[in-house]
Amino acid sequence: MASMNNLTTLIKRYAFCSPAPPRINLPLTVLIRLEAATSRLEDMVPTMSDPTAASNGMASLPESGLTAPSADARGGAASPSQQTAAPLPPAIDDFDALINGDVKTFVNMSEEIGGLVAEQSAAVLRAFAAERKFLIVTTRAKKPDIQSPVYMEVLKDLQATMGVVNDIREANRASPLFKHLSTVSEGINVLIWVANESKPADTVTEMLSSAQFWGNRVIQEYREKDQTHVQWVQTFYRIFKSLAAYVRQHYMTGLTWNPNGIDPLQATEEVNAGPSSARSPTPQSSTGGPPPPPPLPKFDNAPPPPPMPPNGVSTSKNPADMGAVFDEISRGESVTSKLRKVDPSSQTHKNPSLRAGSAVPSAPARSDSQNSLSSRGKSPLPGKKPESMRTKKPPKKEFESNKWLIENYDGNPPEGMLEIRASISHSILISRCTKTTIRVVGKANAISLDNCTQVSLVIDSLVSSVDVIKSPKFEMQVLGTLPTIMLDQVDGAALYLGRESLGTEVFTSKCTGVNINLPGQSEDDDYVERALPEQIKSVVREGVVVSEIVEHAG
Repeated sequence: MASMNNLTTLIKRYAFCSPAPPRINLPLTVLIRLEAATSRLEDMVPTMSDPTAASNGMASLPESGLTAPSADARGGAASPSQQTAAPLPPAIDDFDALINGDVKTFVNMSEEIGGLVAEQSAAVLRAFAAERKFLIVTTRAKKPDIQSPVYMEVLKDLQATMGVVNDIREANRASPLFKHLSTVSEGINVLIWVANESKPADTVTEMLSSAQFWGNRVIQEYREKDQTHVQWVQTFYRIFKSLAAYVRQHYMTGLTWNPNGIDPLQATEEVNAGPSSARSPTPQSSTGGPPPPPPLPKFDNAPPPPPMPPNGVSTSKNPADMGAVFDEISRGESVTSKLRKVDPSSQTHKNPSLRAGSAVPSAPARSDSQNSLSSRGKSPLPGKKPESMRTKKPPKKEFESNKWLIENYDGNPPEGMLEIRASISHSILISRCTKTTIRVVGKANAISLDNCTQVSLVIDSLVSSVDVIKSPKFEMQVLGTLPTIMLDQVDGAALYLGRESLGTEVFTSKCTGVNINLPGQSEDDDYVERALPEQIKSVVREGVVVSEIVEHAG
């Protein structure tokens, strides 16, 4: 308003305050004065709209005075661009910070080495992006059954990206950087911490040991040659330490889901289809329009930015939310469309003759650094994938040659007890069965039980022995004769012997809670339970170690 008053005063001064010319020249004088006023107006209007007016001596208006009317005041709904997305949970924000920090630093270090190492690091970044989406799904969906196909469908993208990291290692076994590829391939399994429902931080620590099996070899080989490779390994180790701290802070006792959430598959579709919902909100300016995007971070040897989309709207966002980066990573199969395809005839795992050639040395000479590494002790072997991450297989009951194969039974079959009719030459192998009762009819040769839980076994007679390995809560009843029972790493077992099998020998190793039930004096008497000893006392007597069972009196 002050500027408009100045303009009005200026017009009056030009029009009326100047000395009046002769009446005969009045029209010409008015035109001259109007032209002067118009010229002055044109000089002042750009200055009023110029944002740099404050630097030229003009005071700028506060932005609070330019607040646009709300949607309710205009009588209409707010446009989608004006709606602010719900903020992400702190766990997702901290995971973004981990990706922007240690993971991005590892990718940059891999770019310095280049080649297959850089290619594999890009796959690692995509795997972390897939796990980020999975964590967002857990904040929106109810927890599915961990053994159900729904759970495996939600984990499908994470498993696929982890598989790409391992495929790069398997397809390049002849590469001089094979140890680098193996370090990352073994370490990428750290992302399966989401399947540990009790102590996920322990999974991160175990996978660090798996990565160190190969990473320490890289350090020993390049310590005197190139410090870049040593720093690369240390940068990769730093990811595990940061991830362990992150898991202890947000998921100390396992992954949490939303008890009031939606269906997991629906949440997965929403996260994949709605990139704006998976990003943190973008701040809006007080004038109602979005602020200009900040400049992208600059990295050494970084590829050029992606082309603009057809609609002309840039997808670059604030580097803190990494939303645009994840959109590019999650494009699907098009990301790997330019990767080199290895012909089957050149794949060493499909052509044994190639492994015998000069391309893959069969027994390379051990360097001094490798000998020094072996002298300090071996690193732990790579960890195995948890059972919850494995695909559930159908039950199997087959007879091959002289062996019965019983696998993957979860509960009893519809007909009731699982029955096997065996002869004296038959061996029976039982593995990965849960809550199953198995009846062996006839006299078999031997029975082996491996990785089963709550399995009950009823047998007539055996020629050899029953071997039970890593099978907790095991029960067995012997109706006839049985020479030997061998238990290895069994936690809880109940053995029922008959009168004909009282001479059975029982061998135990690393077992707890093993009880033997003996028949009573008569047929009407109940079984008598006897516990096998678990505590052994060893003493040295006259230079000889003597072991005795610990007896507790009282």
